[in-house]
Amino acid sequence: QVQLVESGGGVVQAGGSLRLSCAASGSIFSVNAVGWYRPAPGKLRELVASISSSGRTTYAESVKGRVTISRDNAKNTVYLQMNSLRHEDTAVYYCNAVVQSRFGAAVYDYWGQGTQVTVSS
Repeated sequence: QVQLVESGGGVVQAGGSLRLSCAASGSIFSVNAVGWYRPAPGKLRELVASISSSGRTTYAESVKGRVTISRDNAKNTVYLQMNSLRHEDTAVYYCNAVVQSRFGAAVYDYWGQGTQVTVSS
């Protein structure tokens, strides 16, 4: 069993910053790709940023230059540093991780419960 717990959300004024954390715990051999998602019009969720096991990153166009995703493999934790926040960044942010529970086992997809980010104008 693997759990993902997000934290770091809150209320911030436009132009401010927040750092979200996604911590994986439980039966973990390796955490592979991890992504942060948020709801978007016409979609269930849109990818905000992702990071591979090797550290390669991708970002949505809407957040490029304002958001940085990073990971601490020793802590099984991924961070999302969000700067210059805008009202339109207001959303529940969800963490998704591809996890292998033991060597040689299949990988599975896990989701956290989400953390609310509210940007006031």
